[in-house]
Amino acid sequence: MLKRRRFKQTRTLHQRLADEAAQLREQARALAPGHRREMLLRRARQDEMAMQIDAWLYSPGLRAPT
Repeated sequence: MLKRRRFKQTRTLHQRLADEAAQLREQARALAPGHRREMLLRRARQDEMAMQIDAWLYSPGLRAPT
């Protein structure tokens, strides 16, 4: 049976998503308009949305569903 590889994250999810979004936007800025550029921008927007969802989930005002 294969053993699962585990490791501790040194940066928070928010930091990792923010870094990836910034990197993707930088790569997109260097490209001419086209499919590849749109895909990079879409992925950056997805990372930013994930950051917002993560912040919402861990906000102190969030209540458990009843």
